[in-house]
Amino acid sequence: MNKNQWVPRDEDYKSRIERLFAAQNMMATLGMSLDHVTPGHVEITMSFNTSLSQHHGFHHAGVATTGMDTACGFAACSLMDASEEVLTVEFKSSFLAPATTPEFRFVGEVLKAGRSLYFCQGQAFGIDGGTSTLIASMSATMMAKRA
Repeated sequence: MNKNQWVPRDEDYKSRIERLFAAQNMMATLGMSLDHVTPGHVEITMSFNTSLSQHHGFHHAGVATTGMDTACGFAACSLMDASEEVLTVEFKSSFLAPATTPEFRFVGEVLKAGRSLYFCQGQAFGIDGGTSTLIASMSATMMAKRA
């Protein structure tokens, strides 16, 4: 289904996602910001931070994984009922290029929404000026949990 065709079950989904994102202290610690929310689609941005790098000077893989997992989770949550919250069931990440750019964008999209499971795709992009490079991808399964 095209992301523009998703219909949220909670008309206040965007405010709920913003509130839940703000409640995650990890996002503030990593310097991640919620940038874009539509039904079934979320984008998160952050700047490169040397304190989050590994021994080669790249952003640690855990940073990209966290960004993609969070974007996928909130993309799924945007389609859930107001009484539900999201939990990650599983994910697989593939790293395609070093994370060395000044800025990053993490995108999460729902591919299939079931009754309680949501199948998502995540992508991490390195942004340098006007150039965007895919640096990692994720396949994730999210679960709806009663709040």
